[in-house]
Amino acid sequence: MQQKRAAYKAWIKKNLFSAISILLMIGILLFFMLTEEGARNLRHVLFHLQPVWLLWIAAGVLAGWLLEGVVLHLFCRHLYKGWTFRQSFYIGMVGMFYSALTPFSMGESMEVYNMTKMGMDTGSASSIIAVKSLVHHAVTFVYSLVLISFELEYFQTRVSNFSFITVFGLITNSIFIIAVFLFMLNEGMTNTLLQGLIKLLNKIKLHRAAKKLDAKVHEQLQIFHESSRKIGRAYTLYSAAIVLTLVQITIASLISYFVYRSFSLKGESVFTMVAADTFVTMVASFIPLPGSSGGAEGGFYLFFREFFGRSIIPGITLWRIATYYSNILIGGIITYAGRKVVGRLKKPISSK
Repeated sequence: MQQKRAAYKAWIKKNLFSAISILLMIGILLFFMLTEEGARNLRHVLFHLQPVWLLWIAAGVLAGWLLEGVVLHLFCRHLYKGWTFRQSFYIGMVGMFYSALTPFSMGESMEVYNMTKMGMDTGSASSIIAVKSLVHHAVTFVYSLVLISFELEYFQTRVSNFSFITVFGLITNSIFIIAVFLFMLNEGMTNTLLQGLIKLLNKIKLHRAAKKLDAKVHEQLQIFHESSRKIGRAYTLYSAAIVLTLVQITIASLISYFVYRSFSLKGESVFTMVAADTFVTMVASFIPLPGSSGGAEGGFYLFFREFFGRSIIPGITLWRIATYYSNILIGGIITYAGRKVVGRLKKPISSK
């Protein structure tokens, strides 16, 4: 009885933050729906949406999930011959699920953790996720700026605080891209950071932990840099990843247009809406809240209220259901149900 109670408490402690995050997001959505205006918008959503465009939204979401797995699979297969697409798709959904639930997008850490559980060494898993993340952020950064430059006059006149939003997006994304790039290339810098952490542990009398960290992490950092160098020389791999990431980002940005058309609205430029969506995603990606909550909704409101008019609030709701809440629902199911399937894989993972 005590063992069951202890196991139950351990399970609650482990999943408490995720449960609170899910309840918080659901609570926000229900609060909106239960207000007087929200009830009217809900009726509008239920009775006026176009089914054909809802199918396009679902197709866009599914395509995004698949492309996430495909891009990840390119890097995994480059280092590990025995890695399967099923494993890559699972890891991609794990990343999306935990990024939606945790602040500062901790989904990448959970991807590395699950990859090591499936047989990949920590250094290789970390380098794969770091390189993939670098490609995704760099492509999103450049792509959004190129798209927005074609519509610069429009957004400068229609979007309040556009200059501030642009500066914020430029600074945060530039810092992240440069930091990851330097971390991958500069082995001395990563070793310096490691030694600094070890010194800190020794100062607070955690000598055993410092010794364990030095022995384990130093070895994995060597593997990390070796794996990063292997990936870094594969220019064909990078080209394929960049092209597929461009396709993934474009499809994700088209979802806002599909939402727009689902309300029987038309007349606005697809290009303008894709540019707006890509830019909002780029800027909101560094909001330190689960799923960039607040930043994503606020950005969508600022950039899309001209398109949606009175339908902007239900538009935001449907857009977030498609791009955020679906990641929690489907990602959660795959993360917890798929874990047993992945855990039963007996096929060894052989590195090149």
